[in-house]
Amino acid sequence: MLDSDFFRRWLTVAAAMVEREAGRLTELDSAIGDADHGSNLQRGFRSVMTELEKESPAGPGAVLVMAGRRLISTVGGASGPLYGTLLRRTGKALGDATEVTPGEFTEALRAGVAAVAQLGGAKAGDKTMLDALEPAAEALATSFSAAAEAAEKGALATVPLQARKGRASYLGERSIGHQDPGATSSALLMAALAEAAEATP
Repeated sequence: MLDSDFFRRWLTVAAAMVEREAGRLTELDSAIGDADHGSNLQRGFRSVMTELEKESPAGPGAVLVMAGRRLISTVGGASGPLYGTLLRRTGKALGDATEVTPGEFTEALRAGVAAVAQLGGAKAGDKTMLDALEPAAEALATSFSAAAEAAEKGALATVPLQARKGRASYLGERSIGHQDPGATSSALLMAALAEAAEATP
């Protein structure tokens, strides 16, 4: 069973990974975006950590809804609303339960990913975060590590794609040959999930 502590641990590991990888994310974004993806996510996850230190949301759903709210209010550009929607919708799908099963979390994450697709009007293959998130949500039914691997594979697969949504789409064919920063940060989020699962007693 997955409780509030598990989801707090996931966000804590994710925040640490974002801190570590912020430079790389911004470098990827400088090629096909506004060169601020890493710094934006850094600011957002720092805000999430500050909020988690101040309050203890009761239940997995409440933890994710709170994190999503913080990301929406502190992260600039498109990534704030998109990541915020992912976590908030996943949290809402989990409801008020104090513990959830991995299967329930898988279903909730799929609802979160679907909400991101709806908000951004994108689909897998458009060279966006969905290229990592959609395969991860499917693979989560197998295991946390399978989800992380699927997300990483999906992020790497964005390199030869032409961007069809978001800032990178303005570049047309010049977006080909660059890894999508949103898919890369989504893969980090899934890697953090696998790491949090490994650390679960």
